[in-house]
Amino acid sequence: MFDLPLKEPVIIFAVAMITFLTFPFLMRKLRIPGIIGPIIAGVIIGPDGLNLLARDETIQLLGTVGLLFIIFIAGLELDLDGFKKYRKRSLVFGLFSFYIPLLFGTVFGLLLGYGMAASILLGSILGSHTLLGYPIASRLGIGKNKAITTAVGGSILTDTFALLVLAIVAGSVEGELTIQFFVTLLFSLCIFVAVVLVGVPFISKIFFKNASSEGTTEFIYVMVVLFTAGFLAIVAGLQPIIGAFLAGISLNRYIFEQSPLMNRIRFSANALFIPFFLLSVGMLMDLQVLISSPKAWIFTAAILVGVIGGKYLAALLTSVIYKYNRNQRLAIFGLTIPQAAATLAATLVGFKVGLLDQTAVNGVIIMILITCIIGPYLVEKFGRKLALEEEQQPYKRADAPERILIPLSNAKAMESLMDLAFVIKSSSSQGHPLYPLAVVEREVEAAEKEVAKAEKMLGQAVMYASGADIPIKLLTRVDHNVASGIVRAATEERITTVIAEWDGERTTPRRIFGSTIDQMLEQTYQTVLISKLNHPLNTTKRVVLVLPKGIDHKQGYEEALIRIKTLTSKLGATLWCLILKDDTKKYAAFIEELKPNPPTTFEFVEGWSVLFDNYLTNLDDDDLIIVISSRQGTTAWHPKLEELPYKLSKVNPESFIVYYPTEEEEIDLRGTRGTELPREFLRKKDYDDE
Repeated sequence: MFDLPLKEPVIIFAVAMITFLTFPFLMRKLRIPGIIGPIIAGVIIGPDGLNLLARDETIQLLGTVGLLFIIFIAGLELDLDGFKKYRKRSLVFGLFSFYIPLLFGTVFGLLLGYGMAASILLGSILGSHTLLGYPIASRLGIGKNKAITTAVGGSILTDTFALLVLAIVAGSVEGELTIQFFVTLLFSLCIFVAVVLVGVPFISKIFFKNASSEGTTEFIYVMVVLFTAGFLAIVAGLQPIIGAFLAGISLNRYIFEQSPLMNRIRFSANALFIPFFLLSVGMLMDLQVLISSPKAWIFTAAILVGVIGGKYLAALLTSVIYKYNRNQRLAIFGLTIPQAAATLAATLVGFKVGLLDQTAVNGVIIMILITCIIGPYLVEKFGRKLALEEEQQPYKRADAPERILIPLSNAKAMESLMDLAFVIKSSSSQGHPLYPLAVVEREVEAAEKEVAKAEKMLGQAVMYASGADIPIKLLTRVDHNVASGIVRAATEERITTVIAEWDGERTTPRRIFGSTIDQMLEQTYQTVLISKLNHPLNTTKRVVLVLPKGIDHKQGYEEALIRIKTLTSKLGATLWCLILKDDTKKYAAFIEELKPNPPTTFEFVEGWSVLFDNYLTNLDDDDLIIVISSRQGTTAWHPKLEELPYKLSKVNPESFIVYYPTEEEEIDLRGTRGTELPREFLRKKDYDDE
């Protein structure tokens, strides 16, 4: 049982788990990124160390899965709008990051006595890189920084170039370098990319619209997409990491950054599979090679100079061209210096076909270890400084922490309201909880029974939010009416935003006394989002934003636009702004200055009747309508706004959000909360539709 290397599966897994627990802890004590711990552990307990574990098929399998997870998550978290905006930067950086090390590696290979084909292969090995430090960048919250987006976008180019060079060089050695070879390779590559980037989003839209919301089903579907894409990449003559990255991009808009599904993916990757990949990389190291072969020292030093010098020069040139600062430059350098995925694939294939010798293999493995230590260290160090820079940038919203209240009246709407809260929750307030609220009317005879029922519904909200790893603070109120309970909870908890479900068509009593939403709006000044979501939020392709005349004069207008643009960007959707009887150019100029910048179009609308008759009746199933509205008696209020939710509920796709910005600076105009300006102050011409 205890013969070395260990063969008992339970003991092997126990040793691996102990390693994953202790070594990252020790690394952090030494002020070294914890992600390096499993690599060091692999050197120590691997076949060329204490020989506790062999790098057998099981370790290689789990390691390969971990590698695919790293690349897949990078694709999932890629800022697609930023990538589209900075795609030229990614292309420029990808070319620099590949061809400069390629030149260095080819020259060093020739100087060390390798043939031209072997030297070119060696150069392509140095040109590739693995985003080993990306989990650190993601954890620090800088994944959407334009410099990081540039580096991630360039990575797919460098690995693709490296693997294409590998295929061409290997084909030349085997005598297959014919026109038919190139045509077949190009054709299979085009078919593969089309299947993944077109087929997967089409299937995913149908799946997420119709499948149950069970976490297990959604997670398994994502795994099917990931590994099927990896398999198709192999069929196309590419490495599976290319398939994993494209799978991540194809699912990017369907998996929110703060969602239960994304948390399950990250948890599975970071807790199990990525550590196995790092462990398997460390197991490749044989320190005795440096002692027994002096040529290995020269070779290792040469390729280290080539990869470090080439990658730094690429980061430097890109930073100079696009004016990135020192922290951005060194973060890019740290992201792109680690060698693992394509490097290992190209090295082993080169050794198998006879282009590279044992010295080259050992030198590359040592280079992998050293670059896998340097890269995450640089990302950790300069990524923190970059994150601090972003936090210190002037921010125009209130300094108070964002607190989102979610009044729940039925379990059916719970998930859609929670999903909306996950998406609009700002990254700067991720540590603050959400506040699901259940209000029980005091007059109800079985009050105790109703409270128990409300607590059960809140328990479902806790389970749903726990999947997204978002803290929750449950609130229960007993009040004479629901609106008063919501207002009291908002005041006591210092709520900044309320997300509520639209409470439907007004009945006669509601017309007389006002609906719950009307009463709540009259008594609050916080931002309020009234929503009805008839389709899964992550299947939204277009956000239709309605901007009433004069809405740009409201105090919360800019904050509302930033939130809506952020929501659109996270959904991977386009933004269509409908501007009612106002200066379109003025709105467009202001909106385009605000970040983020999803694809946006602007259109002038003649009036409310035109909006109702010509625009709101011709929407697609995956449209989401958002109206920036106004409380009665305040700037930009119009009687048509009162009818709008009812009209929206009667047209396809029945998915809308009525956004009421904060009224903090307008309380003095309105008098005390709950009152409105006298009618004589509201001129009739302000209401004219035509």
